[in-house]
Amino acid sequence: MNNIPASQVAHIADPERKSGRIGTCPDPQGLLRQEPRLRLDVLDRLHNCSVLSAAQFDKDLLGELAKLAAHLQLRRCPVSKALEDKIMAAAFFEPSTRTRLSFESAMLSVGGKTISVADAKTTGVAKGESLRDIGQMFNSYADLVVVRHTEQSAIAEMSEYLRIPLINGGNGSDEHPTQALADWYALLKWRPEIAFGAIPERFRLNIGIIGTPGNMRTVKSFLTLALLFHENINHITIFSEMADPLGDDLRELCDNSPIGINFSRDLQGNLEYLDVIYMNAIAFLGDGYRFYSEDFQLSAASRLKADTVILHPLARGPELAADLDDTPHNLYFNQADGAVWVRQALLLAIFGRVRGTVPDDLLI
Repeated sequence: MNNIPASQVAHIADPERKSGRIGTCPDPQGLLRQEPRLRLDVLDRLHNCSVLSAAQFDKDLLGELAKLAAHLQLRRCPVSKALEDKIMAAAFFEPSTRTRLSFESAMLSVGGKTISVADAKTTGVAKGESLRDIGQMFNSYADLVVVRHTEQSAIAEMSEYLRIPLINGGNGSDEHPTQALADWYALLKWRPEIAFGAIPERFRLNIGIIGTPGNMRTVKSFLTLALLFHENINHITIFSEMADPLGDDLRELCDNSPIGINFSRDLQGNLEYLDVIYMNAIAFLGDGYRFYSEDFQLSAASRLKADTVILHPLARGPELAADLDDTPHNLYFNQADGAVWVRQALLLAIFGRVRGTVPDDLLI
């Protein structure tokens, strides 16, 4: 220990760090105070279904998934054998840390098995095999497949011959729906009334999104789900360097939303008005990654409101300084942690195993 810097010794001795609680860690119990029981008819909508887009979810379905994840996080359900007869294929043709590991952890935690594609160079794609044909093979090898790929068209191509459910783990710059589920699970734990109550008009949320929904998949999926909560969101401001940050897919959806949506390049001048900040400063533009400028960076010195929370899908770069980690603004670690529980909930719903796993007295 004598060779370890004093600052690191303090961190080792810190019980909050030992428990993993860094930043804001809302209690999942808050999601269950109004109605702990789960609406099985709503969750059954996912039975044997693929999850390709955040647009598949409505407010009721997102809320019930979040409640199921809360029960799982609180260890109220015996899940260790729930999917012991199921195999999940994790087909990642693009690098991933959190998405791949959290899906594999979720599947193993509910008793299932996993097989993996961790590198496209080790598959038949390297020899010219089509994703269509690979999808046909997955029908024989697994009961569900999670796919990540650099191309937007990959999900549709693999689905052509696929007969088992497919979960979109991120397709190019298009969508990342289960990341958005994790994002909103964190936010609904933080403020359950967003989904299960009414926030007085003068306290409705102002959300800032740093990024370009038109070509950032996590931002697009997050914004799509945000529009479901128009009763409790006052305003959304998109901070972007691009002249057209929405693109065609989202423009009509946003134009028809009762939420006020505007665009700005002045993040620093608007921080004091924001209750929630969702940031992702890396855009994939087809031929590589583009990083936002220092005008879109946050640190402990930024003029944030005392109760503002920050979300980030990670991995991060200089846009999100590490000196925010030990502050109440940090909801991003809890966001990453919660991904395992919400993906467990999703797997149970897709395989129709909510009944039989959740105690009957918690079902409606």
